[in-house]
Amino acid sequence: MITLALDVITTAAILFIVSAGLLIVFGVMKIINFAHASFITVGAYAALVASRLGLPPVLAPALAFLIGGLIGAAAERVVVRRLYGRPLDAILATWGLSIVIGQLVTLVFGREVQFVPAPVSGTLLIFGEDYSSYRLLMVVAAFVIAGLFTGLLNGTRLGLNTRAVIMNETLAQGLGIDSTRVRLITFAIGCGLAAIAGALITPLASVDPNMGLSWLIGAFMLVMISGGSLLTLGLSCFVLGGLQVLASTFISPILGGLTIAVLAAVSLRLRPEGFARA
Repeated sequence: MITLALDVITTAAILFIVSAGLLIVFGVMKIINFAHASFITVGAYAALVASRLGLPPVLAPALAFLIGGLIGAAAERVVVRRLYGRPLDAILATWGLSIVIGQLVTLVFGREVQFVPAPVSGTLLIFGEDYSSYRLLMVVAAFVIAGLFTGLLNGTRLGLNTRAVIMNETLAQGLGIDSTRVRLITFAIGCGLAAIAGALITPLASVDPNMGLSWLIGAFMLVMISGGSLLTLGLSCFVLGGLQVLASTFISPILGGLTIAVLAAVSLRLRPEGFARA
């Protein structure tokens, strides 16, 4: 029972880490970044490169954020910027961008499956049960990302400008806020967070050019039902992630894999705007 509870908590943490970058882009730009999966993959390969170079494991997420953020900034400047106010076109464009990035990754690293060792190995004894130390570390990472995210939005000038753009972009522009710059930085941060997620989940999974795709639908559905709220995203990850673990454990892993998508679709049918103001 303790192991099951820890599975629920760590799964929720992993889902939150994977979804946070998508949330910040959706919250500011009101578009879904379907290239999110490819940035997760970029982060995974950044961790692979860091491991092969013998860099300290703590530098892998930092390297992933830097690479993901730079690619994201370039993508926003060249592709996304022209598509504000055209969400369907933005979805198609970011999906195309995802394909391009995936092909470039394949060209550089090949198609073979590769692995990155976990920086923390072994287990910890929790209430009499041995549990993976690295999965527990994901809970700490989720709280760190949530704390930095909250601090950015509430404790910096960029965060103030970002919240102004979210609430009323026209008024924000009238007050002298450069919404174009805010969008550029926001998209870069969102892509950087996706890359961090890839670097962090890599020791739990294999690395290949399509690894990010398996996370995309779950992250997309969680962000949609969160309504753009960080707190609601965390609660959604815990509830739906917990149900996914229960379904996988007691019914079928295949059904468990469908749990988030099915329940999120039902939730959106009941409340299309999400649950941020529920």
